[in-house]
Amino acid sequence: MAKHDASAPTPTVSDAIVGALRAEGVDTVFGIPGYQSYHLFDAFHRAGNALRVVHSRHEQGAAYMAFGYAKSTGRLGVVSVVPGPGVLNASAALLTAQSTSTPVLCLAGEIPQTAIGLNLNFLHEMRDQTATLRTIVKWAARAESADAAATLMPEALAQATSGRPGVASLDLPMDVQGAPATMAEYRRLPAPALDIDTDAINSAAIIIAQARRPMIMVGGGAIGGREQINELARMLGAPVMSFRSGKGIVSDRDPLGYNIVAGYRLWPEVDVVIAIGTRLEIPHLHWSKTADKTIIRIDIDPKEIDRYASPQVAIVGDAKTALDALLPAVAKKIGKPSSAALAHLADIKNGAAKSIQEIQPQVAYLQAIRDALPDDGFFVDEVTQVGYVSWYAFPGYQPRRFITSGFQGNLGHGYGTALGVKVANPKSPVVLISGDGGFMFNVQELATAVRERLNVVAVIFNNNLFGNVARDQNLLFGGRTICTDLKNPDFPAMAESFGAHGWRAQTPDELRRGLEKAFTLDGPVLIEVPLQECANPWPLLYPNRYAGFLEEAATAVMGRSKKP
Repeated sequence: MAKHDASAPTPTVSDAIVGALRAEGVDTVFGIPGYQSYHLFDAFHRAGNALRVVHSRHEQGAAYMAFGYAKSTGRLGVVSVVPGPGVLNASAALLTAQSTSTPVLCLAGEIPQTAIGLNLNFLHEMRDQTATLRTIVKWAARAESADAAATLMPEALAQATSGRPGVASLDLPMDVQGAPATMAEYRRLPAPALDIDTDAINSAAIIIAQARRPMIMVGGGAIGGREQINELARMLGAPVMSFRSGKGIVSDRDPLGYNIVAGYRLWPEVDVVIAIGTRLEIPHLHWSKTADKTIIRIDIDPKEIDRYASPQVAIVGDAKTALDALLPAVAKKIGKPSSAALAHLADIKNGAAKSIQEIQPQVAYLQAIRDALPDDGFFVDEVTQVGYVSWYAFPGYQPRRFITSGFQGNLGHGYGTALGVKVANPKSPVVLISGDGGFMFNVQELATAVRERLNVVAVIFNNNLFGNVARDQNLLFGGRTICTDLKNPDFPAMAESFGAHGWRAQTPDELRRGLEKAFTLDGPVLIEVPLQECANPWPLLYPNRYAGFLEEAATAVMGRSKKP
């Protein structure tokens, strides 16, 4: 490795990369330095206060922090790791970010460019790192020279943030990182323009005007059209169903804000579905009967429009632009919704709420958290009995406040993700809920939270089990369970050994009061909640979970779409 003169540094490729990040408004990088990223981290250091560098105790934790940062803000999250094992350690989080359409840039170290492909067994060498990453992320490339880095960095940033956001990964060989570079002014690549199909808009408006019982379904891709969605819902008197990433686009306080339980109950009556920024996998995979519905889809990604089945009307474009065109076309064709129709929707919602109250004790604990957490606070879910219930029982009042790993369901993602959320939103309370199994996947990041003085409150529901696996094994295999029992530490004592605050809450009321106290403290807090028997969350979430339904649904959609 070439020596670096710290007193009079010559601008390098790494400096140019930092310049590009700063030009894009990036203020934070997460990661762990190593042999193949020394030049890059030195450039981070020399950026001074313009760039905060948060180093974790594991590459997976760093990548989840970048994910949480981006998921909670919509801004680019950046992570940097060493090649080989570092990249593979980070890959679970990169997969999560890609699956949830979250803008993340991975700056991955690499062995010297001159040695790539020779299989000389360099430290951290991987056979074809870039090719491996291409199977996980939206876009991946390797900068083979300083000139290539100058071209690829703008492309990486554009890929991560434009169109349907996702993960871009740029491999940076260690000799390229330190190569001299001309510090030309960074120029952002223009986002590709998408013209909204006016014929599709008019067709959608006609269908909507004729609808008897329309339903709007929203996902994370609809957040940019929040105001327009609320206007459309009021115009039609149509409920807006959200699941995870779409929570808060229409507040759950709004009579038209529907969760998945209310949506399922209304589903048999629905004749027109307006799907905005959502994969629409819930009705297609879990509710099954979509053939009698007229479906209108608005999505920025044309590959997603007919992933499961072709809609009657497809509008390719971002939610805001498409809805700005659709709203006046609809307004010309409809009258006001009737009071009887609105009353019926309220009855459905109230009935669903009563059913949800029966899922105990999970709902009582979630209500305690909701009572303590301000509207602008962040709730990070995990793969746990309480987490599953939160998908339908935790009210959302603003978008981007319910942070989830989406369909990946990554056990253990939560704590690293929550730390990234807090870094991006230092003035807002952040609560993570986790099971005892999942929390131990990234428990080492307590050290990061203490060092960075991040007041993230982790609520650990402890039943000494991989609880859902045990439930499934009991139900599916006649009570035979294997590899589900867990031996745990004293969680509060463990937290205190790291320098965090820790205590237990035995009841929902104790948890509520504990959270109120925790939000006033400096630094991280862990609250353990001993949890015994829990109501089965699945009958309200996926009513046919144990009836072979998923296999039937998969068979039903096989052959409809073979697209990647």
